[in-house]
Amino acid sequence: MTTPARTATTATFPDVPTGPGGEADLAAPAGDVAPPGSRRLRTGAPGELLLTHAAPGGGRLTLRVLDPDADLDVLHDWVTRPRARFWGLAEMSRAELRDLYAYVGSLPTHHAFLVRWDETPVALLQTYEPEHDPVGEAYPVRPGDVGAHLLLGARGPRGADLWGAVGPLMVAFCFANPRVDRVVVEPDAANARAHARMRALGFETAGRVRVGEKDAVLAFLTRERARDLLAAAAAVSRD
Repeated sequence: MTTPARTATTATFPDVPTGPGGEADLAAPAGDVAPPGSRRLRTGAPGELLLTHAAPGGGRLTLRVLDPDADLDVLHDWVTRPRARFWGLAEMSRAELRDLYAYVGSLPTHHAFLVRWDETPVALLQTYEPEHDPVGEAYPVRPGDVGAHLLLGARGPRGADLWGAVGPLMVAFCFANPRVDRVVVEPDAANARAHARMRALGFETAGRVRVGEKDAVLAFLTRERARDLLAAAAAVSRD
């Protein structure tokens, strides 16, 4: 997704694909659109543990609320790597990156989380309310929609299927709230790897859209289509 500039202070953030957005720059929502912070998105204090999940083949995945200070080294390393070019944050300094994610933490509509495999950080997850984000101008948002972005920052244990572990974790986290009926993703149209990963999870493509300044592919995963994936993930976690 493409996000608007932050205007709440003298600091500004440019349009950044996959980054969070501020509702201050968006048009006022229509009367049938939920107000910001409609309790579909789970979050907590920086560093708070929200989910523990058994990893296929051994080990344990944990999902914690991103801490912009404690996690800054990891974040900066990941977003400046060539394979993170679609994330769009490579030109940010450490201070700018820290300020951006502190801003995310202040919003009721966008949240960020760090996923670890045992003690090693492996992925950054972001969730958001589509009706309070530029992607909401690209399709008719439903009340139970939640948007998601996932950056795989590390490779995980040797020989591990990182996406096979983290992808179901993302889906399980988004659908843990019964208010959520559908997960929405909009990877860059040129990001073929992301498209393949989403299809492997069961997402259905709804076509190309323009989101801010990027061409994206819109895709959806309903709770019904995710049922088998969620059941399998729950079974792994119980073992």
